[in-house]
Amino acid sequence: MSRIGFDNDKYLSMQSEKIRERISNFGGKLYMEFGGKLFDDYHASRVLPGFAPDSKIRMLTQLKEDAEIVIVINANDIEKNKVRGDLGITYDVDVLRLIDAFRGYGLFVGSVVLTRFNGQERAIKYQKRLESLGMKVYRHYPIDGYPNNIPHIISEDGFGKNEYIETEKPLVVVTAPGPGSGKMAVCLSQLYKDNQLGIKAGYAKFETFPIWNIPLRHPVNLAYEAATADLNDINEIDPYHLEAYGETTVNYNRDIEVFPVLNAMFKKIYGDSPYKSPTDMGVNMAGNCISNDEVTREAGNQEIIRRYYKECCALRKGNSRQDIVSKLEVLMQQAGIGLESRKCATAANVKGELTGLPAAAIELDDGTIITGKTTSLLGASSAMLLNALKHLAGLKDEVILLAPSVIEPIQHLKVHHLGDHNPLMHINEVLIALTICAESDENARIALTQLDKLRGCEAHSSVILSSIDENVFSKLGVNLTCEPRYQSNKMFHS
Repeated sequence: MSRIGFDNDKYLSMQSEKIRERISNFGGKLYMEFGGKLFDDYHASRVLPGFAPDSKIRMLTQLKEDAEIVIVINANDIEKNKVRGDLGITYDVDVLRLIDAFRGYGLFVGSVVLTRFNGQERAIKYQKRLESLGMKVYRHYPIDGYPNNIPHIISEDGFGKNEYIETEKPLVVVTAPGPGSGKMAVCLSQLYKDNQLGIKAGYAKFETFPIWNIPLRHPVNLAYEAATADLNDINEIDPYHLEAYGETTVNYNRDIEVFPVLNAMFKKIYGDSPYKSPTDMGVNMAGNCISNDEVTREAGNQEIIRRYYKECCALRKGNSRQDIVSKLEVLMQQAGIGLESRKCATAANVKGELTGLPAAAIELDDGTIITGKTTSLLGASSAMLLNALKHLAGLKDEVILLAPSVIEPIQHLKVHHLGDHNPLMHINEVLIALTICAESDENARIALTQLDKLRGCEAHSSVILSSIDENVFSKLGVNLTCEPRYQSNKMFHS
């Protein structure tokens, strides 16, 4: 059983209650900017063991009678077909996905806002498409001097020229397919418009990381820096909170830098600011729900190392920069960890050195390390996977789950009919073969039932794996890292 470091039920209760409290503080209307991933937050689930990936959306469903969703998309992102790297779909398509996803949880999606709208042709077509689907669409325009020219921004020629978003619920969750969409500007524009109409409303920011009430150099907060190394986000002590309350809290550089501007905007809109610090604006209760600090520290450390390996491999593929890798090295130093802290990596590399061939290792839930080596029939990762399933099923080492008579015809098909130069089977092919064998082989059947036990395990390969194998490990929920080198010196790698 994996060690738990986070009380998810407590989080769902405390977080929803905190948001209700903030709504009441502003007289019953709150625009809440939602940062990070609402669905499937696997980063949070890795660094806070016990945090369910869908916790944030489940928390919102507890508020669904009082909440509506406003989705923001930058018209320039529509025009240039900006793509979400994690999903491989364009931002405009992702908005449609988000609408369906929210509705699937019973949440009301009130409207879509096109920010920085300046007559972009594709944005106009997109608006017509959304409206034909029954979705309300509003336009917000570029504002000269944003965010620093506050007198102009807080005027009829600034926020005043934006279309007013008609909302129905006390809680308006403002979210977007990605950063740079203009969520905060939409919230501020609505505050200005509501104030003009005599409607009392407030603003709050929901972001899980960094966690404001754990130490600055806590591995969980350092893991957030590792996750945003390409953006160069830096965790800092909130100087405004320290000055106002004498209390040390953590925020990140961009929120701290923009706070004086936000504060001035609040004063211009309300006559006074409801917040004394960027930390005040947040509603994050995750830090209050850590139940085992030691577990979360270890989880944070492992995430930093995983991010380092991932970026090193991306650099090897030509998809990253040396400065990002260097920052991750600094973060490991700050956390007081090294690559030797990843046990499966050490085991895989030792196995590879002993055999002179690619090797792989996985650390199971109970701490057992299982390795796999390259043979004429199986690649190291496939061998490791089968060995792990045998161990979990209580089968002896000498048990053969996939006989040569099963593997060799598949290899013949790959090489002689499908033109594959590598006869070794990918992991998905191994699992398909194992599934077929399970119909007539009891050992294969028992081994196959152990797959769920691999979720959350740590694995490492001594060479970069194919995208096919990486994808299968991801679907199995295995946290995979690879050494930043290929099995061969060829120029092209699939």
